[in-house]
Amino acid sequence: MDINTKKIKKNAFRVTKVRGFTASRVRVPGGHLNAEILEKVAKIAREYGNGTVHITSRQGFEIPGIPYELIPKINEDLQPIIDALNINQPVRGEGYSASGTRNVTACIGNRVCPYACYDTTAFAQRIEKAIFPHDLHFKIALTGCPNDCAKVRMHDFGIMGMTIPAFDSSRCVSCGACEKYCRKKSVQAIEMINERPIRNAEKCIGCGECVLNCPMRAWTRGEGAEKRYRLTLFGRTGKKNPRLGEDFIKWVDEESIIKIILNTYDYVTEYIAKDAPGGKEHIGYIVDRTGFEEYKKWALKGVNLPPEAVVYNPVYWKGIKYTEMTL
Repeated sequence: MDINTKKIKKNAFRVTKVRGFTASRVRVPGGHLNAEILEKVAKIAREYGNGTVHITSRQGFEIPGIPYELIPKINEDLQPIIDALNINQPVRGEGYSASGTRNVTACIGNRVCPYACYDTTAFAQRIEKAIFPHDLHFKIALTGCPNDCAKVRMHDFGIMGMTIPAFDSSRCVSCGACEKYCRKKSVQAIEMINERPIRNAEKCIGCGECVLNCPMRAWTRGEGAEKRYRLTLFGRTGKKNPRLGEDFIKWVDEESIIKIILNTYDYVTEYIAKDAPGGKEHIGYIVDRTGFEEYKKWALKGVNLPPEAVVYNPVYWKGIKYTEMTL
């Protein structure tokens, strides 16, 4: 049968090595789902695929071994999964309408982990609603704290949870636990002066070790305070100049992060190479070409940062540089 590979890829089906068979890609924003969805994925794999399911590195599923002619049936069976995960869909029953923006990944967050500073799943799902569907190739990852279990510095946008610790001096017994753990496990942002802990706000990375280790709850996460994050940019792997993402803004808020991501879609649409293979070009390559200041102008357009936010300037990238060699 004749197959329009561009069309099926846009519909989130993979062209595989096995002639006549495809694999269905299932989005799971934030990597969290109801167990009933697993049963639906397993049912599709057993009835229409080869009986196996691959858990992808981006926390979604791929169901291989599906004959091309069954794509419409698979899209019908994917509908309850799409509905349950509340994924944007222009036309019901036709599966996913784009495959560019990759599944938004996240660590388990503060629903389970005591180190996490926020609900990573909820924020990942909020980002998903703002950006999907879109054909541009963006990778976004969220991690609950500076331990960075989600390896967010390897993504286009890395979102790292931060805590602005609140201190209640009336509860402090000057035990020094906060200073000890900040020194041994973090960046030594707390110093004991006259037997009282003093936090260096400029040095603090918002990890929350003081909160976790204070026996008297003198340090807290500041209940009711707005969440804050560290935003890193344009980490990448791959063949060409892999590198870690660099800090762009610390103590940034959710609204600003979403606006910066949406502004980046506009920037890429303006500057993407017209001859890019497959119509794709990594954002970092575009920034390398236009200069970071041009990107920054687009990224911060209409963004209202909180007063405590710190924008890093300038931003330089380090990493492997492959150069041509003449022998």
